Amino acid sequence: MFRFSLCCFSIALTICFSPLHALGEPQDEQPLQNDYFDLDLEELMKIEVVTVTARKQEENLQDVPGSLSTLQGDILDVVRSSSSDIRHLNARVPSFTIESSFGRTFPRMYIRGLGNTDFDLNASQPVSVVVDEVVNENPILKGFPVFDMNRVEVLRGPQGSLFGRNTPAGVVKFETNRPVDRLEGYAHASYGTDNTVELEGVVNDQLSDTVTARFSLLRQQKSDYLDNHALGFEEQNTLGGYHETAGRFQVLITPDEDFEALVNYHFRNLEGHAGIFRANIIQPGTNNFIPGFDRDDLFQDAIRQNREDLFSHGGHIRLEYEGDQHIWTSISALESVDYIAHGDIDGGYGAAFLPAGLSGPGVIPFPSETADGIPDHWQFTQELRLANKPEGRLGYQAGLFYFHEDLTVDSFSFDTFSGNIQNGFAQQEQETNAAALFGTVSYNVTDDLQITGGARFSYDEKDFRAQRYVSPSGGGVLGPLTANPDDSHVSWDLSALYDYSDTMNFYARIANGFRSPSVQGRILFGDEITIGDSEEVLSFETGLKSDFWNERARLNASVYYFTMDDQQLTAVGGDSNFNRLVNANETMGYGAELDAAFAVTPSFYLTASASYNHTELNDSQLSIPACAQCTILDPTNSHGFAVIDGNRLPFAPEWITNLNARYTFKLDSGELYILTDWVYRSEYNFFLYDSAEFKSEFLLEGGVRAGYRWSGDSADYEIALFVRNITDQESLIGGIDFNNLTGIVNEGRFWGAQLRANFS
Repeated sequence: MFRFSLCCFSIALTICFSPLHALGEPQDEQPLQNDYFDLDLEELMKIEVVTVTARKQEENLQDVPGSLSTLQGDILDVVRSSSSDIRHLNARVPSFTIESSFGRTFPRMYIRGLGNTDFDLNASQPVSVVVDEVVNENPILKGFPVFDMNRVEVLRGPQGSLFGRNTPAGVVKFETNRPVDRLEGYAHASYGTDNTVELEGVVNDQLSDTVTARFSLLRQQKSDYLDNHALGFEEQNTLGGYHETAGRFQVLITPDEDFEALVNYHFRNLEGHAGIFRANIIQPGTNNFIPGFDRDDLFQDAIRQNREDLFSHGGHIRLEYEGDQHIWTSISALESVDYIAHGDIDGGYGAAFLPAGLSGPGVIPFPSETADGIPDHWQFTQELRLANKPEGRLGYQAGLFYFHEDLTVDSFSFDTFSGNIQNGFAQQEQETNAAALFGTVSYNVTDDLQITGGARFSYDEKDFRAQRYVSPSGGGVLGPLTANPDDSHVSWDLSALYDYSDTMNFYARIANGFRSPSVQGRILFGDEITIGDSEEVLSFETGLKSDFWNERARLNASVYYFTMDDQQLTAVGGDSNFNRLVNANETMGYGAELDAAFAVTPSFYLTASASYNHTELNDSQLSIPACAQCTILDPTNSHGFAVIDGNRLPFAPEWITNLNARYTFKLDSGELYILTDWVYRSEYNFFLYDSAEFKSEFLLEGGVRAGYRWSGDSADYEIALFVRNITDQESLIGGIDFNNLTGIVNEGRFWGAQLRANFS
């Protein structure tokens, strides 16, 4: 089977394997023979129908005219089994990556190479995160833990009609488990490397004939395990740990069969450490680690100040009324976050101007110790939708959307050599208002051909103010500096879905999307505000979705091409610790995605996915500041800036592949299983410029899980052993470029055990 999947991949060339889907139960049917596989299909299992809400209505994934992947079931549980944060989704579906320089918070997501490396707390991103139909705009909100989750949907390509602003790359949708009208729940506990403990529990019950409730709680903690060897700051087990609690409480009220009200409240509390940076761990002229590098060792003089504290909470009310011909939906939501992160940004100790032996490792030009926080934030969204209940050939939906956000960002700097006293402070305030009117129409031209079109008018405005009160470099008070960008845009899409047969669909889609103007005013170290004008993308895509082998196998494939005008790019770091927004004249990309799933036998499941993505900047006039310590491979202009015309986008690997396999042994008393999952990602650059040092080599990570499941009198039980990053590969996954050759590394091998009980 694996040979067959590879054959399909080579024929498709750059077509890529997509998500891993949960597989269903054996189906009763007449025995059939397949000469090619020479297998009795009666002994095989059908692949489960995957229901998604990519078009804001429940439908079969195979009927959606677009490139879409899901993660759910066992695979979603397995990849997060080391108590990891949302970054465990990195490269788990085609064309999708996640990275962060903030540790367990502030995930930066990329789809088909499009993303944003901006590390400021008011940064916008071209990948939107939507949780239970509520957009989470602020980057800190995007990192909410994944638990009690029904599925994760990754929608690739512009989603401007139904999801609007800031979705030119795509949307990541998280659909949690809703309350159901019965008593059920589960509890699980796991223990692993470095005293990592995870406790998760869910209780769902029907409180009355019309009210059901579901309460979900997650607790994760890990002991500090990194050792500091900086001169005068030596300490064992000083960083790397965290304590995190998250919860969700939902109440579903159904007074009659036509109306429902879903009330949701959720919270997250994290006490941990900010991004952990390691100075001069890269060999100059290469992207290799220095000899003797150990990722458990640190050399920092501000290590005792490192902290990350976060509290976020929010809620929404979803009302839905189903009439004879239409469905009315209202979603009102509030979100708020309070956040602070304090770190040793230079990743070392001392500085080069001190006497010999008092700084390191390597050359530290100057100390950098900073903190960023959100002391005040709230977001309000309101969506109203009307959709018909199509009984004939015509289907449609229309809606109104409103978004408001108030955000305050504080930036601090500290004098490490004077007892870590604060020596700089700046503040940004941003108010955003956005409104939209949208609609889509689907029409079945024939029984086999459906045409869908949609459009959305969006208006977005920002009021931005920044002021520096204390300068760490003697620059004095600055500001207030203000900016008030606004824009309106009509985004749209048009698609066709053709049912070639009962088990195969072909589709084509053309779509337009945009990202609204952004403002960058992190003036603690700079003296100006920069504005990124709206970016606009035009995407062409075609593909097929098929079930075959008597519905025991699935093969979905897509190819795409896009051009983006005025892409908002962030010139991160370079010559100083602040960001600048620039617009590229044009960005081009093309590639493909494919996913495959096989039920080889009733006991053996195999799924695979892969993607190829090519991105290229086309702007001969665009140049940016680059690092002084690394080896720049781009041409430079008279100002010493790197000319990035022709470069690929950062954090955009060309290849991503996945392979997942599960084998189950049936016993009289239960079942034994073993599951393995592997992900491969090719190299990528960290920044817009190309350098020898600031890039990640290929990464191959795998995991294995083995367990036993059995049933008791009142519950089903599971005990399992697992290992993540089984090869213990060390890889650079990020960098800081303004001070020295500072790197960020991946997590090491993780061992653990888990006990779970499901009751109903």
